[in-house]
Amino acid sequence: MAMPKDFIDTNDLTKEQILAIEDLATAMKKAIKVDGYYPHLLRNKSLGMIFQQVSTRTRISFETAMCDLGGHAEFFGPGTIQLGGHESLGDTARVMGSLLDIMMARVDRHKDVVGLAKGSAAPVLNGMSEYNHPTQEMGDLLTMLENVPEGKRIEDCKLAFIGDATQVCVSLMFTCSILGMDFVQFGPKGHQITDGGLQVGDDKIDLLAIGKANCEKSGGTITISDDIESIKGADFVYTDVWYGLYDAQVDGVSYMDVFYPKYQVTMDLMNFAGPNSKFMHCLPATRGEEVTDEVMDDPERSLCWVEAENRKHSIRALLAAFGKRTPLEDEGIEYSAKEELHAAIAKIDALQAE
Repeated sequence: MAMPKDFIDTNDLTKEQILAIEDLATAMKKAIKVDGYYPHLLRNKSLGMIFQQVSTRTRISFETAMCDLGGHAEFFGPGTIQLGGHESLGDTARVMGSLLDIMMARVDRHKDVVGLAKGSAAPVLNGMSEYNHPTQEMGDLLTMLENVPEGKRIEDCKLAFIGDATQVCVSLMFTCSILGMDFVQFGPKGHQITDGGLQVGDDKIDLLAIGKANCEKSGGTITISDDIESIKGADFVYTDVWYGLYDAQVDGVSYMDVFYPKYQVTMDLMNFAGPNSKFMHCLPATRGEEVTDEVMDDPERSLCWVEAENRKHSIRALLAAFGKRTPLEDEGIEYSAKEELHAAIAKIDALQAE
């Protein structure tokens, strides 16, 4: 299957394509962090960043990643451009797609990023919607690949998501199910992936059905449960805030009533999952609610800070994979990651040519 023009949903990619992008991310991370060599694969290219919401990690990651690749990033905050207002979404997409080389959009509604991609000649990357958060998925996967327990493959790993069925939780289910991993959501009824599906535009999407279909191909498993026994044997324990950007303004105390203390990630919960389980969080975190300071700041068990940095490394690879690349121009330059980087780019080229 050929690579799609846009990166809107991880389910649009095959396992091979996802891992090829992560190989590129790994090679570029090594080239930059170890060797000090910046591969300008998007030299003189322009990225347009559309944000309908505030952002820390996504904005910084995209902006610095584009700079690292030799390109330029332009920030368009809430209310700064026409986006389905006075000008139709299709017209905006057509104009921006002719002025920019690549776009990303963090939107209130998934239909808007889909509409942008449909109308734009330039590739569009989904920086988050109420449906999913695919760029977060790629940073998470890179972090897991770097921390696969000795003697295991990524396909042998189990991820336990603790708490609410946020779009990050759903996105992790998608990734794990595509790769053949075991995915668990340990959360209360009414806040589980199985509860009611999701209304996206005019369509109601059965999220669990997508994950199960992926598992039929990959051999992965999905478990949705309010029984803590379900998290035993987890290699990675992941959580997210209990109330987020897309929730109505509800007093946080009500969420504490639902989730606390059963679904708070404590060191006891980590040890129950497994003596060597690693903690992950997409951030920002509400310390003292979904996770304790002891877990977040543990130097051996917590991966959330590496995970945050890996957003940039994985986004570099996404920009290079979906953008129109420029030649590396590294002839005569010696750096340890050179062979890996060239091989990763060649793999992406081959997948795009299929």
